[in-house]
Amino acid sequence: MANKYEPEFRERALRMLTEALPEHTSLNAASNQVGKLLGVSPDTLRIWHRQTLIDTGQKPGVTTDMNEENRRLRREVAELKKANEVLRAASIFFAKELDPPRTK
Repeated sequence: MANKYEPEFRERALRMLTEALPEHTSLNAASNQVGKLLGVSPDTLRIWHRQTLIDTGQKPGVTTDMNEENRRLRREVAELKKANEVLRAASIFFAKELDPPRTK
């Protein structure tokens, strides 16, 4: 899935959210204000903020890099499983060709 927002826009939105946090009583209030200014869902801003905290080690969780690596490895495993199925079917086929059943 392609990102709807450019990385530069996301960085700018997060900077604005960080600057707005001291002026508000909560992350929700700050993300509501910044979201209205930029036309972004406050939930999206909160998700970006949480992921940034994880990526910078300020909060426990799975980093963006690790998520990307996991996705890549899952795709690779799926491709390898398909290749194994093809090879297994081919080996069965050729085993039958090379060793036809014997009749008495």
